[in-house]
Amino acid sequence: MNWDDARVFLAVCRASTLRGAARVLNVDQATVGRRLSALEKSLGATLFLRTSDGYALTAVGEAALRNVEKMEHSALELERQIQGLDDRLTGSVRVSTTDSLAIDFLIPAMARLHELHPQVQVQLDASTQILSLAKREADIAVRNTRPDNPDLIARRIARWPVGLFAAQAYVDSNGAPEPGTAFEGHDLVVYQPYLANKKDLTLVSEPMNRGRIVASLSSSLLVRRSIAAGLGVGEIPVYMGERDGLVRVWPERTRPEPYEVWLVTHADLRHTARVRAVIEQIVEAFALENE
Repeated sequence: MNWDDARVFLAVCRASTLRGAARVLNVDQATVGRRLSALEKSLGATLFLRTSDGYALTAVGEAALRNVEKMEHSALELERQIQGLDDRLTGSVRVSTTDSLAIDFLIPAMARLHELHPQVQVQLDASTQILSLAKREADIAVRNTRPDNPDLIARRIARWPVGLFAAQAYVDSNGAPEPGTAFEGHDLVVYQPYLANKKDLTLVSEPMNRGRIVASLSSSLLVRRSIAAGLGVGEIPVYMGERDGLVRVWPERTRPEPYEVWLVTHADLRHTARVRAVIEQIVEAFALENE
């Protein structure tokens, strides 16, 4: 099995459909189907069962997957090592982050980068999904969690307290919540993953069981915009609330855990000129905020 065939095989494994694999490979669905059939014919084995739910691996396919993943690891490692020796300030750098951090920091960093190194292009992915640096889905990640992969180089570039905020219009209409009332009579804006992961829900250590959750949002930017629109009271990093001109509720209180930002890249890429140039501008953007 050559690497081109292996990529097709992996794409079908991970997408479970020809259409999904075609989207990943940037080819048409018929091409994926033909190449998969040719691969099975050349190996003399059935790798997938065609089911109503998509493509499922056979026992032979599962054995093949383990070896193909080793091929993928070796191919990606070779690619990273070669790129790590690249000293040209030209080419593309893929960066993964959240929408709020992209707007507040990475886009300004990209603007400065373009002035200094116009031949370096940044592909920016802003979502709650964490892309894999080991699989070359991104070259740099700006995350709020520190990775535990020993092959990744992580540097903390920000650490902010998290406070409670509301729009002035909301406070004018509803007043500010009273400490100790568990937000009774107040509308709350909450980050959706927080609801799924916590049993005893609080905002800046205040129980929220008497409040009304009027919006649960999938990203920090949506939480910010909902608070600014006057939907309710919400918990966000203090820098965000101040930047958005919101009212700080209970300024003496913060969430026990601060909001940390980590800049992460693969060890093999940290000396690549264009990756290093992007990192420098990102670090500077966060340094300016912390001054």
